[in-house]
Amino acid sequence: MERINVLWADDEIDLLKPHILFLKDKGYDVQPAASGDEALELAEKNDYSVVLLDENMPGLSGLETLNRLKAKYSDLPVIMITKSEEEHLMEDAIGSKISDYLIKPVNPNQILLSLKKTLDNRRLISEKTTSNYQQEFRQIGMTMGDRLNWPEWQEIYKKLVYWELELDSSKDESMSEILKMQKSEANKLYGKFIENNYIGWLNGKNPNPPMFSHTIFKQRVAPMLDKDETTFVVLIDNLRYDQWKVIQPIISDYFKVESEELYCSILPTATQYARNAFFAGLMPSEIEKRFPKLWLNDEEEGGKNMHEEELLAEQLKRLGKDVKMSYHKITNHAAGKKLSENMSNLMQNKLNVIVYNFVDMLSHARTEMEVIRELADDESAYRSITLSWFEHSPLHEIIKQIAAKKCKLVITTDHGTIKVTEPSKVVGDKNVNTNLRYKQGKSLDYVKKDVFEVRNPADAFLPKQHVSTAFVFVKEDMFFAYPNNYNYYVGYYRNTFQHGGVSLEEMIIPFITLSAK
Repeated sequence: MERINVLWADDEIDLLKPHILFLKDKGYDVQPAASGDEALELAEKNDYSVVLLDENMPGLSGLETLNRLKAKYSDLPVIMITKSEEEHLMEDAIGSKISDYLIKPVNPNQILLSLKKTLDNRRLISEKTTSNYQQEFRQIGMTMGDRLNWPEWQEIYKKLVYWELELDSSKDESMSEILKMQKSEANKLYGKFIENNYIGWLNGKNPNPPMFSHTIFKQRVAPMLDKDETTFVVLIDNLRYDQWKVIQPIISDYFKVESEELYCSILPTATQYARNAFFAGLMPSEIEKRFPKLWLNDEEEGGKNMHEEELLAEQLKRLGKDVKMSYHKITNHAAGKKLSENMSNLMQNKLNVIVYNFVDMLSHARTEMEVIRELADDESAYRSITLSWFEHSPLHEIIKQIAAKKCKLVITTDHGTIKVTEPSKVVGDKNVNTNLRYKQGKSLDYVKKDVFEVRNPADAFLPKQHVSTAFVFVKEDMFFAYPNNYNYYVGYYRNTFQHGGVSLEEMIIPFITLSAK
């Protein structure tokens, strides 16, 4: 029988040796800790199946230890042992998601029963999750075989994300692999769907287009400005739907979700294009034509998202919304903290827009920095690091303040991101842009089956820098690589998170409307 590792923290641990020997005979390896601090140190170095935690310890209390354990290891079950039957203590503990609690003095059989109940419960939940996904797997597979429309693709993506999060909790690696394959198949079919429909949607030839980057503000935000309340639009750059789902429980402490919608990022799914379109309410070629001083093309020097506030002001004017508004772009922790301290000044405005760049910084940093590469090694870790950041970010504090003032809140993004694994060769001249998921330029040479190509940029409302300019967007989880220095390039960028191309993760993105509780 496989032995089970238990961490037991109690300031009187020496008196519990008989209990520990009893559990050892029953197949449990118990690691004693005499304080909360020691328990946290041991949890960092070792893997435990369950923690027994004394509530009444000197120094770091049991509840403080519990909170710190849960912040780092949210899935680790904790059994609280307390001398007190006071209700508020148990409420605190249960609010912190303990698995069970026992009242001192405890006898060895009580502890054994609690361990069995807690660990068996985890196993049963895991087995149930696996079994439910096995059934859904067939259903999703059959649905993907049909000719799907945009709402049906949204539902497929929602289901895939739901099962990703469920299987994260169950730790069933074999089912997670099967889900990964199913998601890969979905992305292959979604790429064909976009090739067949995208240009038609933009040009009014295909019916029932999605809400796009350039239409979402007019369709969803503008009507809110007619109501007698302050609206905050928080655009978190690069926030995928699965990342929204992991931060949703925290936000739900202060807000109720009025609507959870998904809209379609335009191509390229890159900040320069998608976010400018969001604020301008126009496609990139239309921005370039109407506001040539506010648009820079890929080949031009300078920041490509420097005029979002002016583009937003122009859109509001066009929509006949003469409202007092503010715009803030947060690119670092200090700027977030400063905004958090000055929130009271924003409450007189009808509209406040906050662009929060952290998730974008994280995904770029993941490519550049070894530490982040290790921290966000896979999709699950990427979600986890987003959650951890959000919990401790000034944005969390900002959202609490918005709730306290009973303002309306929109949380959205400009595009998502995908973990890339397969290189696709491309050749172009020295002016070709550096993005790994889309290329634009003259005389591009690429593998046609890997890309969605737009030979005439005007068809996709994209600027045309030269007579022979074309755009190509790589599909699925591929990334463009140049033949020269190919192996180094591929080794460096494989398994990094990128955006700009065609995938469910980049294009199907959240638009969440919330009202304060």
